[in-house]
Amino acid sequence: MQARRRRSSRALDDYGESNVLSLTTRLIAGIVATLMLLGGLGLIALGPSAGISGLWMTLVGAVVLVALVIERNRYRSEASELGTDPVGPGGGEPTGQLDPRFQSTDETFVDPTSGHRMRVYLDQRTGERRYVAEA
Repeated sequence: MQARRRRSSRALDDYGESNVLSLTTRLIAGIVATLMLLGGLGLIALGPSAGISGLWMTLVGAVVLVALVIERNRYRSEASELGTDPVGPGGGEPTGQLDPRFQSTDETFVDPTSGHRMRVYLDQRTGERRYVAEA
């Protein structure tokens, strides 16, 4: 029996779609976490009997907010991250959609999560980098 490789939540599924959080999911989670944080602070202010519950609500709300701030797609530019572009193979930029200012470099690496070989593209003027999966 062949061992199955466990895939990260950031890996691409069988249809080429990423399992990262969508903008709507992030927004809903952010609203719920903010309400938990504020509600927890309110419970803490009520006194010691509600303080323990308030402390847990505050901590959970804060952890979710911090996670939402640092969670993002792998190897994608800020423009692609904020836009509605599909996630490319390996979590990088969509193939064939790079701005012409980005030139291919000799640098490649294998993404440890997806196993895709990624090619590094560089804007010589700004030093900005893009990562695209090789075919």
